[in-house]
Order: sequence, then structure tokens, then C-alpha cells
Amino acid sequence: MSEPRVSKALESPGEGSNEVFLLDSQTVSPTVAFLQELPSFQSMLRRKASTGGSQNYYSLAPSASGETRNLLEGVASSSAQPLREYALTITEKRRLRDIQEANIKYLSVWNQWRQSSRKSLRKFVKDTKEMSSWLELWRHDIRSIEGKFGTGIQSYFSFLRFLVVLNLVIFLLVFSFITLPSIIFQHGVVNGSHVKVSLRQTEAHCTVYETTGTKGLIYFYNYIIDLLSGTGFLEMTSLFYGYYTVDTIHFGHLKYQVPLAYLLTTLAYLSLSFLWIVKRAVEGFKQSLVCSEDQFQSYCNKIFAGWDFCITDVNAARLKHCSLHYELKESKTKVEDNLLVQYLPSMVITVANFVAPLIFSVIIRSEDYSPGFEIRLTLIRCVFVRLANIGVLLVSLWIRITSCADEKCVACGYNYQLYPCWESRVGQEMYKLMIFDFIIIFAVTVFIDFPRKLMVTHCLVKAFRWCGMQEFAIPDNVLEIVYGQTICWIGTFYCPLLPAIATIKYFIVFYIKKVSLMHTCKPSTRPFRASSSNFFFLVVLLIGLILAFIPLGLSMTRIPSSKACGAFVNFVHSWDILYHTINQLPDVLKTVLDGLASEAFAVPFFMVICLIMFYLIALAGAHKRVVDQLREQLVMESRDKLFLIRKLTDAQRLR
Repeated sequence: MSEPRVSKALESPGEGSNEVFLLDSQTVSPTVAFLQELPSFQSMLRRKASTGGSQNYYSLAPSASGETRNLLEGVASSSAQPLREYALTITEKRRLRDIQEANIKYLSVWNQWRQSSRKSLRKFVKDTKEMSSWLELWRHDIRSIEGKFGTGIQSYFSFLRFLVVLNLVIFLLVFSFITLPSIIFQHGVVNGSHVKVSLRQTEAHCTVYETTGTKGLIYFYNYIIDLLSGTGFLEMTSLFYGYYTVDTIHFGHLKYQVPLAYLLTTLAYLSLSFLWIVKRAVEGFKQSLVCSEDQFQSYCNKIFAGWDFCITDVNAARLKHCSLHYELKESKTKVEDNLLVQYLPSMVITVANFVAPLIFSVIIRSEDYSPGFEIRLTLIRCVFVRLANIGVLLVSLWIRITSCADEKCVACGYNYQLYPCWESRVGQEMYKLMIFDFIIIFAVTVFIDFPRKLMVTHCLVKAFRWCGMQEFAIPDNVLEIVYGQTICWIGTFYCPLLPAIATIKYFIVFYIKKVSLMHTCKPSTRPFRASSSNFFFLVVLLIGLILAFIPLGLSMTRIPSSKACGAFVNFVHSWDILYHTINQLPDVLKTVLDGLASEAFAVPFFMVICLIMFYLIALAGAHKRVVDQLREQLVMESRDKLFLIRKLTDAQRLR
């Protein structure tokens, strides 16, 4: 085929790579003339005409083989990405591999080593990811749930798995830097010193602390009460704040300050939780943006490109089939007395948490919302009720702790008679909330969900079967674990081993919910996409984390530390350990830190952050425009295919 002559009406041929060469329609070959009839080319011409000629476009190439050859040669010269990343056919990828292998002998020894090292590293990373995927917690269980109940239910169990891993990491952090050093010092493994209260600065009556343990003969049920309430034999263990009275531990010539480590570890696990949640939320937000495409396009993608042809196992194929089925549906539509008194706040909060979702579920039925928005609205309503209950409990504790009626109490700064070690008391309340929440989850499953299933399936009286099989209520179940996680974040400062309890709790809750889902629930009649729910679950969890910042910040900076227990007896507030540590630093470092805390640094830093934010916003807008252009290009390619099929059909008829 002869090369077409370029039109004389070239625009600025020497301006650079953005030039566009239009072909003269009178001298082009028949093949090129035929290709210019494609809808994509006609749309390009109309766009050029509508912009007044300010934009120019390349015409279609006279020969696809020439373009392919140039593409292959360009790709072959660079091995920055693996072949599977390029939009080429299998034949072209094989040709590309042959070209790359032929060019290796012309490379220097250094470049050959770099290329082989890069390829080996990519293979190692790929194999590591595949191996780590098999070690993923509950991998098979979650996939089975996805296949039977859809991606919406699967997102809840994935969210629960994330909280198990998060609490395990928090526990390891707290245990490594707070609990373990204190334990090894208490057992005489290393040398160190306890905190010593200065009686010159502190009244003697403020330092008196007697545990609530029962003296004399102890009955077995007392241990049960202590185990459920955190009192008695548990009160002075490493479970609560009052145990940590170590000041300095000597590791050779190094001094390890436990009070400083206590505060910094608290800030560390809060920051880690915040960054981890934001990271996962951003990933979920990206997925929700991708899934917010045209519904018809999403439906077609699931129909024609949703199957994984690498599946060879029958069970995996069945699960994938069920998962696609649900995705398509989503696109389409005395001992009793003491224990009762101690657990009364927890019971009141639990009753409110149980009743509020029922009321909101009745209200939402009269509101005509989509399934996804209905779940999000119910979550928002219930989460503020649940978190408000925690807030009311903490405010009531704060009022009782800080209320003073005499001068002795004012001298201590807190109600030393009622709460000689108020941090441990707050830790006990958080401990009771965590235990009671687990008991309620277990009791509801055993004494409500399973009897309801038996009544519906085996009872012959229709009056007992009117309620029907229950559906897995995603808002209620998400709220349960968000509520428990918020308790964990708040209580870890006062009960350092609470993350370990939360890890064990959520690990057991996973199997409780799985058994309940498999045996007592029916698939939801109104499924929803998991892409938006994953993001929204993390947003709700982030609200709980922000709520945890408030009481912890106030207790560190506003409420005086207990003078009878804990690591901060020598400081007015636990936050003062930072100022004490900074004052012991060299003058140069103190000057640097003072400069970082001054307005002269804060204002430029804020301006730089704003500029970076504006840049990222503009970059996100540019990426969105590129995505829109790519979607438009996909639509035009589908039209080109229909055009070519129509032309081919007409040609066959003429024969």
C-alpha cells in the first residue's frame, strides 16, 4: 500500500510532538478512506470543528502493522514494566519477548545484570504476595461467605478481620514498650526504680490506696465477680493502670523511662490507628469512585468480563458463580446484687444500644431510600446514639472524679475518697463494657437467633412463624464492633491489656457471626455493593477514633494524675512528662523544638500543606478527566466494532 501524501495545510510543523497531520482525503488509499469512516474518527473531526481548529489530531495510520512495530520496538527498548502491563495481544507479547531476548546480547554487562535483577525481584515480589495471600486470616471463610451471601456481607467480615489485626498490633505495641519492661523489673530481671511521691508537694492523704479485694475467706463466686468487673485480684495486676509504678529501668548504660514510654505509646497507637484507617478508607474511596460508573456499563462488565478463567477448582468456580450472581442482583435492586450494681451502667448502655437500632429500623421503612443509602443512614443514626452513650458515661465519671466538697479533696485535685486511683476505675468501666458487650453478642446469638430459626422451621403453629427467617443486619453488626473498638481505644490508656482482650473477643465473634449467618439467616432481598460499604465502615470507625481522642486528651491535660498509683504520681498531669523530658534535653535541641512549636514555623508549614492539598486536588481532577476520556474511548471503540461488523455483514450479502 502506497504511503499517503500529507496535506499541505499542516499547522506549525516545527512546534514539537503535539503536531497533528491530517491526510488529504483525495489522495489517501482506499483502506485509509474506509478507516476514516469509523465513528471514532468522525467524532474526532466533529470535536476539532467545534473547537475552531484549536486542537489537532492525528489521523489513523495507513498501516496498523507499522504502528505495532513501532510500539513493540519502543516497549522492547524499556523493561520498566512486565509484559502483562501492556495492552497487547498474546502474539504481540510473544514477539516483544523475542525482541527483548535478542537485544540482551547487545547490552552491557551492567545493564544485563540490572535487567535480570529487576526481573528476579519482580518474580520474588509476586511469589511473596501469592504466598502471603494463603496465610491471610480467614481467607477461605470470607470467600465462602461472599459466594453465599454477596459482597455486602463479606465486607462486614473483612472489616472484622481488619479490627482483629489492628488490635493485635496495638497489643504488641503496648506489651512491648509498657507491660513487658514493667514485668521484668517487678521480677528482678533488670535494675530500676519505682516512682516516689514527694510528700513536700503532695498531701499524705492523697497517696492512700487500698484495693477493693475481699479480705479473709474468699468464696468462689467472688472470683467470678472480680473476673467480670475487674476488681479484687485483678485490680493490681498488669491489666490496669495502677500496676505500672515503675519509674526508670536500667538496661546497661541506657535508662528507660516508663512514664514517658507510657504516654508516647498511647500517642503511637492512636496515630497508628488513624493512619491505618485513613489509608484503607482512601483505598475504599478509590474503589467506590470506580464503581460509581454508569450502571449499564457496570452490568456489562460483570456479564462479559467478570469471570476468572484461571479458576480450575470446582468449589472455587461455584463460589465465583454465586458471587457474580449477588453482584448482578446488587446492580439490579446477691452475687446478683453486687454484680448488678457494678454492671448497671453497662446494662443501661446496652439496653439503649439494643433499642435504638430497632426504632431506627422501623423509621427507615417509611422512608423511600436505596439499600446502600438506607444502610448508611441507619449507621449514622445508630453510631451517634451508641457513641453518645459512651460520652455520657465518661462525662458522668469525669464529674464524679473532679467534684470536691472539702479542702483535702481540693489539695489532691480529684475526689481521692471515692476514686483513690481514678485511672484504674475508668479502666474497670471500659473493661466491664468490653466484657458485657461480648456477653450480649453471644447471648443474642444463642438465645434469640437460634430459637427463632427453630421456631420458624419446625413449629407447626403459623402464629409462631410469622416473623420469618432473619436477615443479617449489617448496620447493627457493624455498630457492635465499632462500639467495641471505640471502648478499646479509650480504655487502653487505663487498661493496657485491653487490646489483647479485644483481639480475642473479635476472633471469637467472627465464628459466632459466621455460624449465625450460615445457620440462622437468609440471603438479603436487597443486596448492596461492598465498594461503598467498605469505605463507609471505615468512616464510621474513624468517627469512633476521633471520639476516643477527646476523653484521652482531656484526661491527660485537665484531670490531675492520681497520687496513689500509676506512673505519673510525680506530675500534675500525665502530659507534663513531655515538658519534663524536654527540659532535660541539650539547649540546642530545646531551641529546635521551641522553634517547631512557634508561630514562625506553624504558619509557613500550614501554607505548604495547603499548597500540597490544592495540588493534590488539581491532580485528582486531572485524573478524573483522564478516566472520563478513557471511558469515552471505550464507548467509541465499541461503536467502531459495531460499524465494522455491519460493514462485514453488508460485504457478505453482496457476495
